[in-house]
Amino acid sequence: QVQLVDSGGGLVQAGGSLRLSCAASGRTFSTYYMGWFRQAPGKEREFVAAIRWSGVGTYFADSVKGRFTIVRDNAKNTVYLQMNSLKPEDTAVYYCSAGIPRPTTLRSPGGYDYWGQGTQVTVSS
Repeated sequence: QVQLVDSGGGLVQAGGSLRLSCAASGRTFSTYYMGWFRQAPGKEREFVAAIRWSGVGTYFADSVKGRFTIVRDNAKNTVYLQMNSLKPEDTAVYYCSAGIPRPTTLRSPGGYDYWGQGTQVTVSS
């Protein structure tokens, strides 16, 4: 079993930055991918970014490429999503996830088995 606790959301003005954290516990994660998704009111949950727990490989949605980065700290079992140049359209609840997705499901919520509770990000214009 895997437990994920995500945090770091808040209210920020457009152009500002936030760093989200996802602390993982419960088992070893060497084969896992860690993902970030977001869901705005009335919209489906959408892929934001993902990283392999070991080895190389980061993945981003086109809408955040160049503005967001994702890094991991293996010693702390924590993954971070650094969000820069935030826009009002980035407003959503952000969810951390873990799983072993296939290449075709890496950007789909269905590719992940475990989820954090979500953290609200609000970007004001």
